[in-house]
Amino acid sequence: MNKKVLFICQGAMIAAIYVVLTMFINTFNLASGAIQVRISEALCILPIFTPAAVPGLFVGCLLSNIFMGSAIYDIIFGSLATLIGAFGTYYLRKTKFVFTLPPVIANGIIIPLVLRFAYHMTDAYWFLVATVCAGEIICVCILGMILKAALWPQHKFIFRNAELNA
Repeated sequence: MNKKVLFICQGAMIAAIYVVLTMFINTFNLASGAIQVRISEALCILPIFTPAAVPGLFVGCLLSNIFMGSAIYDIIFGSLATLIGAFGTYYLRKTKFVFTLPPVIANGIIIPLVLRFAYHMTDAYWFLVATVCAGEIICVCILGMILKAALWPQHKFIFRNAELNA
């Protein structure tokens, strides 16, 4: 299998799973707002396994925000926050736990601004930082680490590179 095709397929699968998880949790009104527990953010640990997760997470977040009818600033900047977090996770992939922090930090800084300016929330910026970071910690640091533990025994098979398929 061609490396580029494998990269695109892995990224597309990650994007699709992100969208499905976001749409599911959105039925409980937990995918957006001041208090967000977007379980799809647990996938933000996947760049430790494959670089294809970086664009996959970005596209998944972008599509989720579009499908949920989010404000244009949320579609753009929310998706960029996920992209920044995914890049950070990829670059810190060799650390033990620190790789979980870039999505928390990126979303914790950017999303409160989106909530204030795109949705005109009057809550204090620092309150929104706290609530967004709390949701990200639940999803990325806790659920993400559970996902990592579940995937780790089979990660070389699941995320194998093109040479193994040739």
